[in-house]
Amino acid sequence: MSRIFISGSSTGLGLMAAELLTEQGHQIVLHARNAARARDAHRALPKAEAVVIGDLETIAGATDVAAEVNKLGRFDAVIHNAAVGYHEAHRLTSDGLPHVFAINTLSAYILTALIDRPKRLVYLSSGMHHDADANLDDMLWKKRRWNGSEAYAESKLHDAMLAFAIARRWPDVFSNSLEPGWVPTKMGGPGAPDDMAQAHLTQAWLAAGDDPKADVTGEYFYHMKHRAANPQARDPDLQNRLLAICAEISGVALPA
Repeated sequence: MSRIFISGSSTGLGLMAAELLTEQGHQIVLHARNAARARDAHRALPKAEAVVIGDLETIAGATDVAAEVNKLGRFDAVIHNAAVGYHEAHRLTSDGLPHVFAINTLSAYILTALIDRPKRLVYLSSGMHHDADANLDDMLWKKRRWNGSEAYAESKLHDAMLAFAIARRWPDVFSNSLEPGWVPTKMGGPGAPDDMAQAHLTQAWLAAGDDPKADVTGEYFYHMKHRAANPQARDPDLQNRLLAICAEISGVALPA
């Protein structure tokens, strides 16, 4: 049995992965943005050990979520699932950051840095990351006209970069990324063409630690099969710049 924390798991793919892992006998801690969503999550998965509440769009909120997770003890795996989608209008958080960047990129970095190091880290990317540019010189969209689709794709590239950076820096951790497919979740929309039945399997497989084939690191997957990632995600210099930018913005250092 593994003990697994899943961010953004009150609904959608995060909850689906949690349900599957629970059925497999693993111990799951969910995460919800607020108390109302937490109640919904608990009703949906009453066997969950706990539901951590916190809004990941602020630096303080993400820091608090990490602290609450650590209070529950050490985890075998963390699935970084929390995200907003590609139809988002431009909106700044109370920290003055574009909320897509704050939730999709920065909170994943903060949780990675602050949650006691697990054996396995899983980062949800997207097929949209393949055609994205990291745009590290303008991650906060101060120079460009806002484009929600591009902002989302960039953030999902950042998530893959983060997974591979951690794989390189923490060799004792299995750190991988994946794309679940464009599926008809609330985020994906009703017209999404991919297979919903497949969309949560890879992250659960990578997190559970039940299959020796999942004992890999620095890899990218789609439907439990290896897939090439955007080459920028593999660039150590870009990875280091991303980590440095996130550390500077958040004030949170990544442990060595």
